[in-house]
Amino acid sequence: MSDNYRKDFCDEEEDTQGECRERRRRRIQMRRNTSALSAARMETAGWRRYRTSVEPPSSSPSSGEDADPSSSSASTGAALVAVASVSEEEQEVLPVFGTMSVAGRMREMEDRILVRTNLCRPEICGRRPVHFFAVYDGHGGAHVAELCRERLHVLLEEELMRVNATPEEDENCTGPTTSHTDQQEEEEEEEERWRRVLIKTFRTMDDVTLALSTCSCGFEGYHGGCRPMALALAGSTATVAILTPGHIIVANCGDSRAVLCRGGNAMPLSVDHKPDRPDELARIKDAGGRVIFVEGARVEGILAMSRAIGDKFLKTFVISEPEITFTKRDPEDECLIVASDGLWDVVSSQLACEVARGCLEDMSASERACMDTASAPPLTQSALAAALLTRLALGRKSTDNISVLAIDLKSR
Repeated sequence: MSDNYRKDFCDEEEDTQGECRERRRRRIQMRRNTSALSAARMETAGWRRYRTSVEPPSSSPSSGEDADPSSSSASTGAALVAVASVSEEEQEVLPVFGTMSVAGRMREMEDRILVRTNLCRPEICGRRPVHFFAVYDGHGGAHVAELCRERLHVLLEEELMRVNATPEEDENCTGPTTSHTDQQEEEEEEEERWRRVLIKTFRTMDDVTLALSTCSCGFEGYHGGCRPMALALAGSTATVAILTPGHIIVANCGDSRAVLCRGGNAMPLSVDHKPDRPDELARIKDAGGRVIFVEGARVEGILAMSRAIGDKFLKTFVISEPEITFTKRDPEDECLIVASDGLWDVVSSQLACEVARGCLEDMSASERACMDTASAPPLTQSALAAALLTRLALGRKSTDNISVLAIDLKSR
């Protein structure tokens, strides 16, 4: 044992070797506990079901998570937010998620993923937290997908914070109680406000994209490394999943997809916007466009989806209005998978749910013990599910970028 080593762990020269060893063991354990506590704040929330708490003071900062794997990478995320004004039983636990994004057999990575837990606390949600998850699948370059990753959630937050919780109250309404019909009408009105917010957000995002005059190289106009037509044909899908305490809201524009695993069964929460989908085909033809089959159905023989953000050259036929679904959360909800078509082209929704479900349930006794003692394993089950689904798509020879976002909804 060197002199420096003894100085670090032995304060007195007369200490016996056993006492020195014991002191060193305690200090090492203390460092490990400190490190475990820091890690636990980011990774242990996934095994507890998301629950709300009393609204924190306005001075309390909100917390968020960013996930943007622009290269072959896996990431996990969760946050444990303890509100100072509430007891430990009321403390808020944010949902856990895992992401995986790879270029696959493509030369460039055009997908983007963004996660913002606790994005905001709007009145429309009773001042309870809203969690934002999104997958953007770019085409014609990563220009538009990157722009969506940077701005769409900001636009959504701004719109949400402008919306009042309820419409103007009826002056003739005097009673505090409401009938079942009134409650149903309130729910329908709330859904309608969400629709207006999301549609306006996507429309604004599309306007920002169409006004884009800077290519991904950072140069104004077309003097960078991008051709003029590249910007005109650049676009991106946008599949946004919003978690509230009571609902899962999905806004989809393009052919990425969100699938809910409930009780072991796959529930698609979005429908792919393909040009040969009967209603989309009719809309394109009514607008004067054509759907030409060139390695699949394509708008004007160019784009293999009927809705997207961007695509200035095809904007007459390719719209940016999202389709929106509202799903009430249920105790049988197990996980939510949001992924680009690089996964869905080769993996069915049901198979994806079975794989993700198996990962979330495959917890050894030691991992459960770690969970109970707030000491999480280095890789959450959600991240394992995202990685395994990505590997499955690669094994099935997916030819596109693959981006997978898995969110654990199961109470554990």
